[in-house]
Amino acid sequence: MLTTQESNSNHSPDNQQSQLDCVFIFLEIFAREGGIQSYVQDIFRGYLGMDRGMNGEVFLLRDSRNAENPFARDNFKFHYFQHKSPQVGRMKLIAALLKCFLQRRPRHVYCGHINLAVMVQTLCQPLGIPYTVLTYGKEVWEPLSANYVRALHHARAIWTISRYSRDRMCSANRIDPGKVKMLPCAIDGDKFTPGAKCPQLLAKYGLNGHRVLMTVARLWSGDIYKGVDVTIRALPQIAQEFADVKYLVIGRGDDQPRLAQLAKNLGVGDRVVFAGFVPTEDLINHYRLADAYIMPSQEGFGIVYLEAMACGIPVLSGDADGSADPLQDGKVGWRVPHRDPDAVAAACREILRGQDPRCHGEWLRQEAISHFGFASLQARLADYLRE
Repeated sequence: MLTTQESNSNHSPDNQQSQLDCVFIFLEIFAREGGIQSYVQDIFRGYLGMDRGMNGEVFLLRDSRNAENPFARDNFKFHYFQHKSPQVGRMKLIAALLKCFLQRRPRHVYCGHINLAVMVQTLCQPLGIPYTVLTYGKEVWEPLSANYVRALHHARAIWTISRYSRDRMCSANRIDPGKVKMLPCAIDGDKFTPGAKCPQLLAKYGLNGHRVLMTVARLWSGDIYKGVDVTIRALPQIAQEFADVKYLVIGRGDDQPRLAQLAKNLGVGDRVVFAGFVPTEDLINHYRLADAYIMPSQEGFGIVYLEAMACGIPVLSGDADGSADPLQDGKVGWRVPHRDPDAVAAACREILRGQDPRCHGEWLRQEAISHFGFASLQARLADYLRE
C-alpha cells in the first residue's frame, strides 16, 4: 500500500499544462510476471525507441512504485495506484485520470485491458478524447456484458495479438473486424539464442542421454487447456519408438499433484520431470535442453513458441487458437488437435526423428525473428500511432 506522501507525489499528473500525446492505462505490468505484462513492456520499449519527442503518462491500477522501472522518463511518467482496498485504488485512479484529461487533454488514450474499458469510455467520450482498447485472448473470446461491448464499439480502434483472438472477439461481441488492428507479440532474438545443453542442468534434472520434450506453462487447475496432461498421455506411445524420451515441465501451480499422479498411473512417472518455477533470465538455458517444445494448448498467441524457435527448437501447438500466427499456419511447426494424445504422440515422433524441414534450427530462428522480431512490432506500433 502506498503512503499518503507517495500517493500525492505519484498520482498528480505533470503540473505543466501542455497537451499530452498519449495516456496508457493498465491493470499492472510490474506486480507479477506473465505474458501480458511482458507484451506491454515490449510496447513501451517500442514506444520509447521511436525517438519522436512524444510525451506520455502511464497509470497503473495494481502496481506500486517500482524503483526498477526501466521505462520512466521526464516525458514518460508513471503513476501507481496499488491500495489494500481495490475499490479505493480504483477511485483514486479515476480521480487522477479525470484531472489529467481535463487539464492536459491527451490526443489519445490507450486502455490496456477490457476490465478498464467501461471506465475509459465513461471518462473519454464526454470530453471527445479518442481511445483504443488493447485485447489479448480469452478475456474477450466469449460474449461480454452490454457495457463492455458498448465500450469496444465506441473505441477508435482495438488492438489484439492474433487473428484467432480478433475473429473470436468479433464473432462473440458483434465487433466490426475492420476496427481491429494486429499487434502481435515480439521475440527478442538477441536474448533467445541457440546454444549447447547446459551440463549442470542436464545433471540436475537427470536428462543426460535422454531426448527431451519440454513445456513452459502455468500448472493451475484452471489452466488445463495448456495441454500438459495431454502430453503426459502421449508419452507411452512416444516411448515405444524413443525409449530414451523424457518430458521436462517448467511451471508451478496446484494441478501438479494431479499431473504427477497421472504420469505414475500411466507408467511414465520416471519420464516426467517437474522443474517448478524458473526465472525468466534462466529460461534460455532451459529451452536449450529441449529437443522439442510441446504445448498442445489454446493460446491467444503463444510467445513461448517464438522463444523456443529463436533457440532453434522445433515446436508443436494446438490447431484451433492464436498459435496459428507464430507457427505461420503450420509452416514452421506442428499443429494438432489440442486434446488428442494420439495426434500429439504421432507429431512428437516425427519431430524426434528430425527429418522434417521444420526441425532445422537455424531456419526456425530466422523465420521467428523475421516475422516477429522486435523491429516488426516497433514498425507496426509506429504506423498505428501515426494513424
